[in-house]
Amino acid sequence: MSKTISSFELTLKIRSRHQTLTSWLYGELCSAILDGRLAPGARLPASRDFASLYQLSRGTVVSVLERLQDEGYITSRVGFGTWVNRVESPRPARHATTTPAYIRRVIATNKPPQPWIDQAFVESPRPFRIGVPAINEFPSEVWGRIAAGRARNFRSWLKKEADRRGYQPLRSAIAEYLRTSRGVRCTAEQIVVVSGIQQALDLLARLLLKKGDSIWMEDPGYFGARIAFENVGARMIAVPVNDEGLSVLAGTKLCPDGKGVYVTPAHQFPLGVTMSLERRMALLSWAARAGAFVIEDDYDSEYRFEGPPVPALQSLDNHSSVIFVGSFSKTLFPALRVGYVVLPSPLVDPFVALRYRTDFRNSSFDQAVLCDFIVDGHLARHLRRMRILYAERLEILKEGARQHLGGLLEISNVRAGLYTIGYLKNGMSSRQAEKLAAAQGLEVIAVDRCTLRRPDPNALLLGFGGFDKVAIQQGLIRLAKALS
Repeated sequence: MSKTISSFELTLKIRSRHQTLTSWLYGELCSAILDGRLAPGARLPASRDFASLYQLSRGTVVSVLERLQDEGYITSRVGFGTWVNRVESPRPARHATTTPAYIRRVIATNKPPQPWIDQAFVESPRPFRIGVPAINEFPSEVWGRIAAGRARNFRSWLKKEADRRGYQPLRSAIAEYLRTSRGVRCTAEQIVVVSGIQQALDLLARLLLKKGDSIWMEDPGYFGARIAFENVGARMIAVPVNDEGLSVLAGTKLCPDGKGVYVTPAHQFPLGVTMSLERRMALLSWAARAGAFVIEDDYDSEYRFEGPPVPALQSLDNHSSVIFVGSFSKTLFPALRVGYVVLPSPLVDPFVALRYRTDFRNSSFDQAVLCDFIVDGHLARHLRRMRILYAERLEILKEGARQHLGGLLEISNVRAGLYTIGYLKNGMSSRQAEKLAAAQGLEVIAVDRCTLRRPDPNALLLGFGGFDKVAIQQGLIRLAKALS
């Protein structure tokens, strides 16, 4: 049996007045083993240390440990220490016989967000889950080397902790990256580091909106933004999206005095279109006239496989209307919970003050490692390599779809991002197709989960970024079986 070293102090119940020290200690240790509080393989302190810790005589401790060893609960060897054995019939965990009223109230009033009420998730990604990058292709050795260096010299990043906007060198690196790759006009002082897009949207919703305020939403659009705005009681105005992006004319007719708008102009979620320049200028003009904010989510902008990079909407803004948000979780790996918000200068302090009410400190270590990864050029090299890989995987998906899904699903010709959209040609609804695909062990998303008022687009979202050639091809064969 593998032994684990446990230096944690075991909490023992108070001894009753009529109980001897020996029987009390034996009972407590025996209960801790049977209840699983002392797990198999857990190391116990030496008898001398044990006696000192609990203010007992060493003789009492030795007699109890000898009895536990005789009964098979522990093993002790000179030079190896004392550890807990596996018990054949441990006690079942004790649970309350009734559920407290406060728990019943929480369960009754908190349901899954509307788009995901009947959506099943599994831990291991299966084709064609969206938002999954090619984790196996990430230069983990480089990241590990940088992390080890930072861990050995922790003062180099710990002393920067005082800045509530985030690690200052990282904010400078992000500012330079955004100015170069996205045309964003910003300084490090305008950037606040957050844990990801969802935290950014949650904080912005609470900062900018109050209950009943109207906000334009792309229809169909990103469900995470919908959840954030629902949480503050905002009234969402479903503005239709076509091949030029969000229709500003329709939004103006539906709600000319909206407080703001949420858009994904570089790679619209879920349709994948890029907002035209005419629409961008019209949106900025409306926002300036209405005194409204624009939240620009730079969704999947890094992975555009043909044509020149598309400048950010923020780069065209002359009235401080646009708030720009982005994340590194899909660019690098999902476990890296680092995102950013680029705010108009007057909004920085109110945003940081709101954030401080719920989150006192940033994760400075991860930020310091990411900073080095960017500054040393590893991010740029990784992005170039991944663009080639993802473009190849998209072609494999499109070619396989032509081979296996003819008459069933037509893949969009959009060439950007880590997912694509497929339009059903077999008469199925989005939800029917999603359910049948799930029965084949696939994870596709019905696009009607992303709609507000728009009728079912009869389409599916298919992620390809995180799956190799074999997984994509086998997944398409199963998808064809599901849709036939």
